[in-house]
Amino acid sequence: MRRARALTGTGALGGALVASLLLTGCGKDAGGVEPGPGTSGTAVTATPSGTAGTGPPAGTPAPVPSGSTPPGTLPTAYTFTPDPARVPHTAEEARRFTRAAALDPDSWSAGMVRHDPYEGGGDRPVLSADCAWSRGPLPADVLDSHTRRIDMPAKDGKGRVLGSVTLTVHRDVAAADRDMRDTVQQSFRCPDQDLGGGQFLRGLMSMHQPKESVLNADASMFESGKFISAEAGGPGAPQGYVWTKSRIGSVVMALSVKGAQGYETRDLLLLAAEGGAKALYRIELELK
Repeated sequence: MRRARALTGTGALGGALVASLLLTGCGKDAGGVEPGPGTSGTAVTATPSGTAGTGPPAGTPAPVPSGSTPPGTLPTAYTFTPDPARVPHTAEEARRFTRAAALDPDSWSAGMVRHDPYEGGGDRPVLSADCAWSRGPLPADVLDSHTRRIDMPAKDGKGRVLGSVTLTVHRDVAAADRDMRDTVQQSFRCPDQDLGGGQFLRGLMSMHQPKESVLNADASMFESGKFISAEAGGPGAPQGYVWTKSRIGSVVMALSVKGAQGYETRDLLLLAAEGGAKALYRIELELK
């Protein structure tokens, strides 16, 4: 059940999808989003013809054993606990972990390809006082951080969508939780950001997801805004931008999708939901 739930984008990323539709003014598209599995699904027992009195009436739900969950019922809380023996505690263990858990193009979504450059690690993005991003050394509370850049190539008259997934292993849960709390403050301080290389973000809005709505991570947050680059059409054609960040134990996953001509914000949300859910599932596999 966990795998099916993760791959359909429910839980943390499913909540982000709904919240982001509100944030980006795409409520008109909400009706096109398929809901997840319903909470009903209890087996039904029918009474054979001519055997009156030998069973319950047709259509009567079969009894559910005490303490069990009816088939098809979604969980109401995230209950995964990492195996302490599988949690990285050294930089070497963290490097092995991030490479094993990282998404590749095929495991994100059909048709996606490697960006050039494809991956990097051993450093950390730093947001300066003037809201420009650069790279800096890993802080003391981070064992490893690894990024893969994965794109949806230009096709059918649409531009190239730029995606990235970063896995960061902290020394402990407290440090990972602090990372989550601090991140949302960056968009409050810098709603407009310079990514470098002629790329910019504008009008960023961030929010933490309510704990009760997060079903595939310990915590999750979402950010949206506009992406500007010469390749995507320049300042006169800002594209959608969505970003999500989730924590499982001491591991933090951050995923971004930068839009391109021909893509609606809803398309980017669905791509982010798919990749984020799969990334979280791979983290669980490495921690169980």
